[in-house]
Parts: sequence; structure tokens; C-alpha cells
Amino acid sequence: MNENKIDGIIFDVDGTVWDSTPVVEEAWNRALMEAGHPERVTAKRLKGLFGLPMDVIIRDILPDCEEEERVRFAPYCYKYEHEYLERTGGVVYEGFEEMLKQLSAKVPLYVVSNCQAGYIELMMEKTGFGKYFKDHICFGDNGKLKSENICIICERNGLKNPVYVGDTQMDADACIEAKVPIVFAAYGFGSVKDPDYVIDKPMDLVNLIK
Repeated sequence: MNENKIDGIIFDVDGTVWDSTPVVEEAWNRALMEAGHPERVTAKRLKGLFGLPMDVIIRDILPDCEEEERVRFAPYCYKYEHEYLERTGGVVYEGFEEMLKQLSAKVPLYVVSNCQAGYIELMMEKTGFGKYFKDHICFGDNGKLKSENICIICERNGLKNPVYVGDTQMDADACIEAKVPIVFAAYGFGSVKDPDYVIDKPMDLVNLIK
């Protein structure tokens, strides 16, 4: 990969920037308890669900509930997830900020996620990474899936040859739809079949661009 050919790098959040699953496990289990549901989630299970839109995740957690009850439960999730992450934040992957420092001086950086509204902003606040990114968008902002939001970021920022950094097959599938190469963050939550590029740690992306 040659940095002169890449005009933007778009990042996923969970499993790519940080791991928030231990915190979210506590937050969502409190939400489930307060909403009167016996179900519980684990950080391991969440790693398999993160990357999906929130309504799909809640449907997986509460498979036997009516949609009306899932809609009623969602605000509990948002409330406690925000409160818990605002207090402690997620665990940022080693070397990620140094990678951002080096790359942001050469290539514009962006964030696209299937998360709820406000989650990207919270991640940026807790990590201090907001200064490195030019733009961001998520499912919670407009109800559009990742592939569409990748296209929106590209269109409104004039990107002709970006790459997307993500850690799951869902990310790779979105990239195929958006016609954007996937850089598989192998240090994250999932796996990707036949990625365009692979990095084993964040700083590998600097070497890949070079």
C-alpha cells in the first residue's frame, strides 16, 4: 500500500480502537436487571455481537420478547452504557494513539460504526482521540448501516481511494458493499475471510501505509 494513493483511513470503534466489553457487560446487566429481565450477557458474548446495530443486538439478547418490550428496554441500555463508559472508558489497544499521531499528519482519518448516537463522541472524549479525526458517523445518527455510512463519509469528504480498518466479517461485508478495501485488525474481536490487508497491532498500519 502506498500512502500517496490513499486519501483517507476510516476506523471502526469496538475491537479496533478499544475494548469496552467488560464495562458494557456490567452496564447492560444492570439495565437487564432494572428492566425486569432475567437474561444476562457476558463480555465474551458481546464481542460476538458488537458491530451489529443496537436493535439487532437487543433482539439477540431478548429473543423471546415482543418488539414493543425491546423498544422499551433500549433506553436502559443506552443510559447505563453511557454512564459506565463515561466513568471508566474502554481499554485502548496498545500503540493506537501513536499510530494516530503518525498517520493523521499524512492522511485524513475518520470513524464509521454501527453504534448508537453519542458513542463515538464518548469514545473520543474518554480517549482524547477527537483531535485526530476529521469526521464521523454511525447507525444511531441516521439509521443507516455501515456500508451506507462509509459511502456518506466518502462523499461528504471527497474521498476517492480510502481504506476501512475493522475487525469482523461484518466490517468486511460492509466494505465489499461500499467498494472500499478492508484492513483487518487481527488484534480485535473477530475474523475476516480474505481481507485486502491485515495488521496484527495498531502500529502495523503505519508500516502498511509506508
